[in-house]
Amino acid sequence: MSTHKVAVSIDRELLEQLDWWVAEKKLGSRSQAIQIAVQEMLARLRGDRLSRECAKLDPAVEGSMAEEGLEDFRSP
Repeated sequence: MSTHKVAVSIDRELLEQLDWWVAEKKLGSRSQAIQIAVQEMLARLRGDRLSRECAKLDPAVEGSMAEEGLEDFRSP
């Protein structure tokens, strides 16, 4: 994927928080963090984030997990 430079104005306090996360190695760089944030926002606006996450689920595993604990509530 090719990248392009974009100038962004950002609140000082928000930038300080971002820089802290980068310094703590929780994020690779400012650019990476902003790119991830934009991707997340666009996915939310499209409404497809939930669909992507649900596609990762294994129906058999989810079904067995749904059944766990129901033994206590079933009639004898």
